[in-house]
Amino acid sequence: MILTDTHTHLYSEAFDEDRNEMMQRAIAAGVQRFFVPAIDSSCTEAMYALEKAYPQEVFLMSGLHPTYVKENYQEELSHVAEQLEARKFYAVGEIGIDLYWDKTFLKQQQEAFRIQIQWAKKYKLPIVIHCRDAFDEVFEVLESEKGPDLFGIFHCFTGTLEQAKQAISYNMKLGIGGVVTFKNGKIDQFLEQISITHIVLETDAPYLSPTPYRGKRNESSYVVRVLERLSEIYQIPETEVAEITTQNSVAVFGV
Repeated sequence: MILTDTHTHLYSEAFDEDRNEMMQRAIAAGVQRFFVPAIDSSCTEAMYALEKAYPQEVFLMSGLHPTYVKENYQEELSHVAEQLEARKFYAVGEIGIDLYWDKTFLKQQQEAFRIQIQWAKKYKLPIVIHCRDAFDEVFEVLESEKGPDLFGIFHCFTGTLEQAKQAISYNMKLGIGGVVTFKNGKIDQFLEQISITHIVLETDAPYLSPTPYRGKRNESSYVVRVLERLSEIYQIPETEVAEITTQNSVAVFGV
């Protein structure tokens, strides 16, 4: 059984004390593919080191996370552009709009999101979307950029059934993680109405740990808890959920 964690920040300082052990736990649990999103330029070297240590398992993205869109966002975008030009990546991400913490840079977030979508199209890459308290704003940009060359993953999807259908209409898979195991997570109440062909697994480690690890550091091996919950929701064996969601990830990332 091959599991794919489509969104995990393996380079995070949260893993500095036991990164190799954490990776071995995940691999032992069946996770053979780890897709690693960028945040800003400060994580680039750590991401490359991670790829060097696990060249068969780790697949990198490049992008500027919306909460890191600040006064220097144009410099950060230039860094992303340089990276995309210089080498192979598997997605542009994570990118999007986040209005949960701060609305000060909304205009700049929208601009950065749009520019990075256009770079993804240029390099024929998927996008990986971060959206928090900003569904309308994200959909507005996607609507203006929609087309056969727009595709990717709506990471950490926590919206409604209607928002799920709208995201899928833009050629997005839904990244489902620990939230699906929460008692108040809500998405578990309608997910069976969405075909599993639109679903990929993720952890967002070290954040958003699934039950029963909620409140503790998340890690990629915990994607098994997400797998178990989706098996219950869709009433199909865990091996089938693993196979379908991994194939879905292959369809997005091309590997």
